[in-house]
Amino acid sequence: MRKHLLPIALLAALPLGALAADGDTKADADNNGDWSGSGEAGFAAARGNAKSENLNAKFQFKKEDETWKDDFYLTALRAKGEVNTTTVENGVAVNTSKYELNANRYEAGASAGYKLDERSYIVGALRYENDDFSPFNYQAVASIGYGYTALKTQSDDLSFEIGPGYKRYQPIDVIGPDVDANNTPIRHTFDSQGEFVGRGLIAYKHRFTDTTSFVDTLLTEAGSDNTFMQNDAGVQVDMSKKLALKIGYQVRHNSDVTPGIKQTDQLMTTNLVYNFGGAH
Repeated sequence: MRKHLLPIALLAALPLGALAADGDTKADADNNGDWSGSGEAGFAAARGNAKSENLNAKFQFKKEDETWKDDFYLTALRAKGEVNTTTVENGVAVNTSKYELNANRYEAGASAGYKLDERSYIVGALRYENDDFSPFNYQAVASIGYGYTALKTQSDDLSFEIGPGYKRYQPIDVIGPDVDANNTPIRHTFDSQGEFVGRGLIAYKHRFTDTTSFVDTLLTEAGSDNTFMQNDAGVQVDMSKKLALKIGYQVRHNSDVTPGIKQTDQLMTTNLVYNFGGAH
């Protein structure tokens, strides 16, 4: 029963988070100075020949007025799956099955922009992630930069941000290939490290109709030791002023990883979105 508490709690919390802002509000509501927001979640469970559970959730809060534009978000991804293995014992094949965690990631971020004029602004941003299945135990980035809104119409929004930042991160432990005196693979651990990075963000939104929109956001954190890139693309279809369906595709890439770890992760989601506060 305990393993179901997190999905149930997150799904139940969707209508309760009325504090903030959603990036999917219309252009004519962007400067009303009110907080609005959205919560989205997707959950899938399989039983029978295969056993798996997958949960992803996101809460986003946004506000924009004549002076400030603020954005906050929280995301979570957790998945379990059944892994079947075959071993040979005394010449006999033995099949075993394990129900293991194969995804566990939490991320939080915030940005605050002070407007210099209708298009230009100074922005400070923070991002922290903890991922059990990435090349790093955690990554934390603080940055400051310049932002510019290149396009803002009823159908399209396009903005850019660029500036310097500082990242702290800790690589994951590595086992082997060297062994100790007992022929046991040696576990190598690494301390937290830091480096200066260049942060870039491109955010684009296109509204096909009053109820259908496309959003794409590209984040880059480039450093001498590692360059992290994440692209989030999604199509959202509103069913009402409060409820929508969203299909998302995310690509995450780290340029420098330990041997045996893939550089690129991909995630596809189909979520129910609940909008609260503000105009939609």
